[in-house]
Amino acid sequence: MRKLIMEMNISLDGCADHEVALADDELHDFAARQLDGVDLLLFGRVTYELMEGYWPHARDDPQATRSMKAFADRYNALPKVVFSRTLGKVEGQKTRLIMDHVFEEVVKLRQLPGKNMALGGISTCREFMRRGLIDEYLLLVQPVIWGKGPRLFEGLEDRIRLNLIETRTFGSGVVVLRYRPSNPA
Repeated sequence: MRKLIMEMNISLDGCADHEVALADDELHDFAARQLDGVDLLLFGRVTYELMEGYWPHARDDPQATRSMKAFADRYNALPKVVFSRTLGKVEGQKTRLIMDHVFEEVVKLRQLPGKNMALGGISTCREFMRRGLIDEYLLLVQPVIWGKGPRLFEGLEDRIRLNLIETRTFGSGVVVLRYRPSNPA
């Protein structure tokens, strides 16, 4: 069965606003390697719009580094599923919009053959956490206290016990933490 891996940049105080990330070449190289292990990207509307606003055109950006272009190439090659009740349409032949029965669809996707699936988007991740559908939590803790913005774990009612399976520290001070639930779904 394919794993559903939540990937999120957060500040030390748990803010998950996209501006919190200190995205240097080391981080982009790591993110590109993470995409090698998945064959489907799952997003909520906000994250989808943010990602699609830049990455499909990253090669046209004169300031894009080699690492950013490598990430863009991998990102752009992957099929995407967007969960939204408000988005009218999505762009790209490999992008599909799911408006209803989201969790049932994800259960079906997990049963299909293939690599793992990556999940992004704050509110989307919270809903998947509440339902116990996340197989791995990949947190990139940024060396900053943001003090504002949405907090990834805000509003969760039940404790989720996790086992730490990987740590890594980048030169920038970003700490990678990978966890699996103690009681997987």
